[in-house]
Amino acid sequence: MSTPRIRLPDTAAAGEAIEIRTLIDHPMITGVSSDDPRDMLDRLEIRMNDMVIFTHMFENGSAANPTITLHVTVAETGRFDFVWTHEDGTEFTAEGQVTVA
Repeated sequence: MSTPRIRLPDTAAAGEAIEIRTLIDHPMITGVSSDDPRDMLDRLEIRMNDMVIFTHMFENGSAANPTITLHVTVAETGRFDFVWTHEDGTEFTAEGQVTVA
């Protein structure tokens, strides 16, 4: 149901700030203004080389198909892991790598 997508550069210079964009297809139904059952993501966690570099907690005001853009300074080649967690504990994942040249 939820399809995560990420965009980050393949390469970067040491000390360069890179842009990371994330998007996940998800209805984000709060159940407040409709009779539909609640269907919300709880959080997004981004790790670089197994270290958490960003966490976002979704709230009732979060839009459907949430997109998040952030900038990260990279000093070394890194693997990025993205984990969206639904309120029911289901996880949606994506990964990428940036090579520092």
